[in-house]
Amino acid sequence: MTDQTKIPLTKKIPEFFAQVRQEMRKVTWPTGKETRVTTLVVFIFAIIAAAYFMVVDQVIYRILHLIIG
Repeated sequence: MTDQTKIPLTKKIPEFFAQVRQEMRKVTWPTGKETRVTTLVVFIFAIIAAAYFMVVDQVIYRILHLIIG
């Protein structure tokens, strides 16, 4: 790359932000209801996963306690 083909940074930065703005206009944002429902689903699955791992942990603990004493 020669010095003549280089684009100065002062031109690259505004172009970058213009492209970011253009791409952000294409984004389909979720509605408030969709966000609340999705958040609720995530919390429910996190609670289910925590309960599952708690049960598995207790089972493994008791099995090891029986083996080791």
